[in-house]
Amino acid sequence: MNFRGRNKVNPQFNMSSMTDIVFLLLIFFMITSTLVTTSALDIILPKASGKTVNKKNTSITIKKNLKFYLNDSKSSTPESRVEFALKASIINLKNPVLVIRAEEGVPIEKVVKIMDIANRNKFKVILAVRPK
Repeated sequence: MNFRGRNKVNPQFNMSSMTDIVFLLLIFFMITSTLVTTSALDIILPKASGKTVNKKNTSITIKKNLKFYLNDSKSSTPESRVEFALKASIINLKNPVLVIRAEEGVPIEKVVKIMDIANRNKFKVILAVRPK
């Protein structure tokens, strides 16, 4: 009598489908990572040899058209209300840090005005730059 079954199970694992999935995931993450921006506002920062640390801090962006944007919001804050808006956003933080993101070509007087506001309110100031 022949008790052997006709269907034999192959113990070998075929890796070709697994490598296809891995390559598809790799391509997906490579494409989506290029779409991620660090800031919602598109500005060109001045070049310097320093490095800006990206933490969850309060930031203010000054564009060439002299509009102020608080924490990457899409709506601008009037210059007369910048100090009040900064105080309101930093009021609950223990060690407040203000990141100033001034676009290339912004008059230095506007940056100094924000630094003066930070100095009066005892905020630590970081000036964002792009690497050389």
